[in-house]
Amino acid sequence: MILKSSSLSLLLNYSSASSSSSSCRLREQFSLNGMYQKGDVILGGLFEVHYFTVFPELSFTSEPQQLYCEGFDSFGFQQAQTMAFAVDEINRNPDLLPNITLGYQLYDNCLKLGVSFRAAMSLASGTEEQFLLDETCSGSPPVLGIVGDPGSTHSIAISSVLGLFRVPMVSHYATCSCLSDRSKYPSFFRTIPSDSFQVRAMIQILRRLGWTWVGLVFSDDDYGVHAARSFQSSLAESGGCVAYSQVLPKDNCPTELQRIVGEIKSSSARVVVVFSNEAYLLPLVDEVVVQNVKGLQWIASEAWTTSSVFHTSRLMPYLGGTLGIAIRRGEIPGLRDYLLSIRPDDQPANNPGNNMGKVRQFWEAVFGCRFEPPAGWVEAGGDVCTGQEDLRDVETNYGDVSELRPEYNVYKAVYALAHALHDLLQCVPGRGPFSGHRCASLQRLEPWQLVHYLERVNFTTGFGDHVSFNDNGDALAIYDIMNWAWLQDGSVQVENVGVIDESAPAGQELTLDEDRIFWNFESKKPPRSVCSESCPPGTRVARKKGEPVCCFDCISCAEGEVSNTTDLAECSRCPEDFWSSPERDLCIPKGVEFLSYQESLGISLMTASLLGALICAVVLGIFTRYRNTPVVKANNSELSFLLLLSLKLCFLCSLLFIGRPRLWTCQLRHAAFGISFVLCVSCILVKTMVVLAVFRTSKPGGNASLKWFGAGQQRGTVLVLTSFQAAICTAWLVSASPTPHKNTRYHIDKIVYECVVGSVAGFGALLGYIGLLAFLSFLLAFLARNLPDNFNEAKFITFSMLIFCAVWISFIPAYISSPGKYADAVEIFAILASSFGLLVALFGPKCYIILLRPERNTKKALMGRATTKT
Repeated sequence: MILKSSSLSLLLNYSSASSSSSSCRLREQFSLNGMYQKGDVILGGLFEVHYFTVFPELSFTSEPQQLYCEGFDSFGFQQAQTMAFAVDEINRNPDLLPNITLGYQLYDNCLKLGVSFRAAMSLASGTEEQFLLDETCSGSPPVLGIVGDPGSTHSIAISSVLGLFRVPMVSHYATCSCLSDRSKYPSFFRTIPSDSFQVRAMIQILRRLGWTWVGLVFSDDDYGVHAARSFQSSLAESGGCVAYSQVLPKDNCPTELQRIVGEIKSSSARVVVVFSNEAYLLPLVDEVVVQNVKGLQWIASEAWTTSSVFHTSRLMPYLGGTLGIAIRRGEIPGLRDYLLSIRPDDQPANNPGNNMGKVRQFWEAVFGCRFEPPAGWVEAGGDVCTGQEDLRDVETNYGDVSELRPEYNVYKAVYALAHALHDLLQCVPGRGPFSGHRCASLQRLEPWQLVHYLERVNFTTGFGDHVSFNDNGDALAIYDIMNWAWLQDGSVQVENVGVIDESAPAGQELTLDEDRIFWNFESKKPPRSVCSESCPPGTRVARKKGEPVCCFDCISCAEGEVSNTTDLAECSRCPEDFWSSPERDLCIPKGVEFLSYQESLGISLMTASLLGALICAVVLGIFTRYRNTPVVKANNSELSFLLLLSLKLCFLCSLLFIGRPRLWTCQLRHAAFGISFVLCVSCILVKTMVVLAVFRTSKPGGNASLKWFGAGQQRGTVLVLTSFQAAICTAWLVSASPTPHKNTRYHIDKIVYECVVGSVAGFGALLGYIGLLAFLSFLLAFLARNLPDNFNEAKFITFSMLIFCAVWISFIPAYISSPGKYADAVEIFAILASSFGLLVALFGPKCYIILLRPERNTKKALMGRATTKT
């Protein structure tokens, strides 16, 4: 249920004369400084026109006197006059609220919560001495909305009450982020960004300039406490830390101020962030001067960024170069003429409450005259005020419209209320936003209905700024970044060096011209403010126990890890194919190792392999040339040619072990090696068997054995024996084929390319079959070694098989213990050694006879020894 403003009047300021009375009478009037202009619709306003309140003595024996205010504030008066100007401008605008005249009731809060609260209640409930009750409670409330209060604490208290009745309140200067809570303050709006936006803006500046270690000072009020709390959490999220957090004492206690400045002086943080107004901060700055604490970079909140009270030759050596967040500056055409047009006697007879500014006091202060001069004033040369003096003839802060910041927010707040009311009155009956598609009417307007339109207000000022409110009642956040430049002549110039616009695309919110910033340091450069310098590339962060996360040590990354970040360095493991550089700042490709054709070992083995193949070709040519000689024809020359061919293949298959392993080379190398050697050993085995069979025929009854070793049977035996190896290789390749593999176990900084056998059983069967044939050949040759013959080939087969077996028995442990490319080299060496052994042992003696002892290359010579013995 929404209570009407008339109900609020009864609850707050009125008491019924009797239970049956039809009217209520005001018991007491508050004594408030105010300005009033009548109109069809009245807007309220709360401003700080005086900054000191004098309270009466409380004797508790008589009714106390009313309090009164002193200490005229020209800036607050300028803001109040800005609201009056905005109302006057709207009334002259035929397109906005046509046929409606706006009026205003403005009050001075005297910078005191109690005064501000009384003023707000007076605005909400009205000040008529008698209030006539009506059964329908018809009529509009005393004020449709309130512009103000500028203070966060004041706004919290007032909105807590006015929010119950949905009376809209649009503040131009209250920034506490707590006011964004719609559950507590459902009718509160503001044209100044929330402190949460201000905090985010500060964090962006700190990050841009690399400041992660900062001090925090804040006032002991709602504005300072909430802003500091938000700043600390946001700074932690961004990776920064608060070196110290100090609350400014309300009573300006010297001992407490000395302690705070002492901590600032002893801290390593060179950046100090302050959320406070100038009244709380000035005593601290005085103590900074006393203790001569220089070399600090001050960051100002919007509450004191544009305050000129600090711009003195005494303070600027300490505060020069201050960076601050400032409310967006605007321009209001015609405002200066309006401000300078006031006169002390501009008090309409029907507006006796127009005493807010005590314009006469202001006038006397500006022109140094007196309206009612004391005795001796004129005689001493003093002037008497006439009221006709012209404000244009003097330079005052009041007439300065070059830096319209809070005033611009006042201007936007008035227009926001006016646009909301305009939209409300434009409602088409039957299409309204309320229940039953009703529209609100000015005659029966309820505050919550204006809140509905205020939430949806959307317009652009003459200066080009867009005005609307989000779901929390906050305006679009845009700030100017100001810098206090201390010039050589001692003057101070507040420069605009950047903008922070929350509506800009992500990552482009901050625009900062660092070249224009005045740095109050000898280096003329921004200071470093970090607890620990960022870990250099190649190191990682090691947190210090019990200290903030910004304080840490840097430890070198382990092997295989790198870090190349510049904020909080953490080591990360390099990908599998990469390794850390010596500086640990870059992942570089690992060295690749395999038996290459370009390295000396590969070249040597390749040369030996080709040399062996070439020798085989030469021997084959010799045997072809002398194929009809007894030495070549002895023991089946066809097997000799086949043996030479298989040896040549053995030499050439070793080339498959050189070069970067590929799938096809891995599959082919072992198959080619296994089949070539089986073909070779099969030929030797058959030759050995033929030798035994031939000499067995020389014995009685031995002719029968030779028929089993004819040329066809010899070829068949070789084919069958070789086919077994081919079957083993086929089964191996089909079931678990050898594949190329990148091995990182041998060297942490190298990748060893090798072929994994796939199936150990398959590889073992291949070698085992070769070993079995070789052992049989050796055994048979050994048995036939003493057979009578001038050229006993069995002896040479025995010797060749002895070399072959010795090489391959030695190969197994050497192969297993050799890492990487050296395993391939060992296998190649074994292939070449055994192949050269067979080639030299079997064909060396024959070539010797053919080429050097041709007289022995006769059948008689070959059989001579046998003949002699018989």
